[in-house]
Amino acid sequence: MTKKTNESTFEEIILNILKNNPDSILSFEMLQDVLQVESKKDNNRLKNAINNLFDQNLIVKRKGGAIQLNSSNGKKRKRKRRDDNTVVGRIDISRRGTGYLICDEYKEDVRVSSRHLGLALQDDIVRVEVFPNKGRDGRVEGKVVEVVERKSEIFVGTLIKQSDQSYLITSDENSAHVDFFVLPKNIGDAEHGDKVIFELVDWVHPRSLPEAKITQVLGDGTTNEAMMLSILAENQLKAPFPKEVEEYAENIPVEVPQEEIDRRLDLRDKQVFTIDPEDAKDFDDALSIEITDNGNYKLGVHIADVTYYMPEDSILDEEAYGRSTSVYLVDRVIPMLPEKLSNGVCSLRPEEDKLAYSCFMELTPKGKLVDYSIEETVIHSKRRFTYEEAQEVLDGKVDRFTGPLKTAEKLAHILLEKRFKEGSIDFDTPEPKFILDENGKPLDVELKERVFAHRLIEECMLMANRTVAYHIEKLRDQSNKKRSKDLYPYLYRIHDQPDFEKLENIQETVKPVGINFRLDSKTVSSKAINKLLDQIEDTPLELTVNDLMLRAMAKAEYSPDNIGHFGLGFEHYAHFTSPIRRYPDVIVHRLLKKYADNKNGYKYNELKKMGEHCSDRERMAIEAERESIKLKQVEYLSERVGEEFDGVISGVMEKGIFVDLKNIHCEGMLPVSELKDDYYVYDEKQHCLVGKNMGKKYQLGKEIKVKVVRTDIEKRHIDLTLVNK
Repeated sequence: MTKKTNESTFEEIILNILKNNPDSILSFEMLQDVLQVESKKDNNRLKNAINNLFDQNLIVKRKGGAIQLNSSNGKKRKRKRRDDNTVVGRIDISRRGTGYLICDEYKEDVRVSSRHLGLALQDDIVRVEVFPNKGRDGRVEGKVVEVVERKSEIFVGTLIKQSDQSYLITSDENSAHVDFFVLPKNIGDAEHGDKVIFELVDWVHPRSLPEAKITQVLGDGTTNEAMMLSILAENQLKAPFPKEVEEYAENIPVEVPQEEIDRRLDLRDKQVFTIDPEDAKDFDDALSIEITDNGNYKLGVHIADVTYYMPEDSILDEEAYGRSTSVYLVDRVIPMLPEKLSNGVCSLRPEEDKLAYSCFMELTPKGKLVDYSIEETVIHSKRRFTYEEAQEVLDGKVDRFTGPLKTAEKLAHILLEKRFKEGSIDFDTPEPKFILDENGKPLDVELKERVFAHRLIEECMLMANRTVAYHIEKLRDQSNKKRSKDLYPYLYRIHDQPDFEKLENIQETVKPVGINFRLDSKTVSSKAINKLLDQIEDTPLELTVNDLMLRAMAKAEYSPDNIGHFGLGFEHYAHFTSPIRRYPDVIVHRLLKKYADNKNGYKYNELKKMGEHCSDRERMAIEAERESIKLKQVEYLSERVGEEFDGVISGVMEKGIFVDLKNIHCEGMLPVSELKDDYYVYDEKQHCLVGKNMGKKYQLGKEIKVKVVRTDIEKRHIDLTLVNK
């Protein structure tokens, strides 16, 4: 750049910042930080830019070299006309600062170098100008020319005091790829070194830092509370409810009005029960079951009637839609609904009258659905089981609910066998369970035990979800109108075919260890996937291949376009059974009630938008849950640096191998530099590291012993070294 261009750029940035903060006084030191002035030459250009703005009567000078906007300044400059050779998509920015545009126009992501990212931040929807010539490696490249939509609303970082009037926020690695500046008026109670949550105020030019406003002070970033809240903020999730939402919830009466009971099907004398985790408080679902005179099963799945308490477009409904899902971190639940509803009014607690929306299904001894009804009900749960308590009864403990539980167990076995025969994929990945002290410090970790009581509930819920989706197809078939997307629009839970390239990678990965996973066509069958999972069951490869297969799977989503559910093998499927913790279930309840009354519900385009929003929020929640588990795993191993663990190689790459530590299902990295006995090279075809001199191999599924040598809690990294046997 020429001197004139640099000074002109400085002038534009300074003026835009001042226009966004017309009452603020900017010190010279702050301007140096914001404009990232480091050299003497740039310092002189900054001074010249300030003098030029002063000469144009656009700013006024204050004591100590500070400046302020002159209230008589002109309008902002017009945005440059964009180039036509552009594409729009979501930008994914790597830890190294390189961006990758994900868009429909290109099969491969468009690479955007750090110097061409412009004003883009992680996950923003941006417009990128595509360069006519590809990069040296043949990759399509481009530069960001416009930020179409900001994706992130909140960020996480550490406040750094540069001087009395100059403050910066260094962003956390998982939050943003740039640092921010913050004016003293927007610091609040934060102090130097505090971990903070902040929002973007504006970003006027790539040559400057973006401006931030601190919204929450987390304090010491090493505390459990700060780290957990940071994980939420990184994923655009908030814990506290707005005051007006809490007040709305508190005013909802606990007692069920008699007139509402009178108009519903009364099931309070039925043997209704719940089965949930030991620490659960939000009981979404309850069961009833009996054998009919003709030998069929009559299964009742009774779901909390959230929509009765949450009118459309109320502030409670708006907040629930914004959240879209409850978030389950290791040490807490961030509910979709305020506690008054999630754990109280709506929760199907034992020995209390509760409003429910029930799906009754008649099933033959072979598991075929022959009749069903969906009705508004009032129930009175007679018993609350934990999974462990229910399993004790299934294993022979005498209980007044032995009959219903045994009947439900028998039906669940029938439904499970039928489901797998029809194409469901049998994923059963273990989850770690942490024992925490009062400060959230992990004292121990074990893998959660799955008992058949879990399967029992899953099969009953799957059957109900499947039935309410089938109901819509039946309504359409019975209608005389032309079938179209506008006829009984509905929100389905859909799951597309897996990524074929990732499946091919799995095929090549497992081939060297003697497993034959054949892909005969571009549309793989669930039968082939189940065959692979059967081959690796109870072997060291089981967890690793399960994880690889899950990554190859398409993400399940919410959409009014029904393409079926590949993973479950269902032609029609919707989420109905968890409205306390999932907003799509609320949508489904409303649609079912509207159609039962011959009224119109949400329109197709509304459902399309809502489905995309709920899918997006679900992905954020899942990522936060994973990060909280990873954090606790790293914390746990931080206290065990130097200890040895048995592990299984879960991934191999040129720079090293990933090792899954047995019994705690935690993954660490063993750099290739730690393999001291030979010079190892990466064999791409065999997916392994091979010793150049002695030919020793490190490949997927190999059992090895490792030692923890380093941990980084903030980055959630674990470094390992090999223990020679």
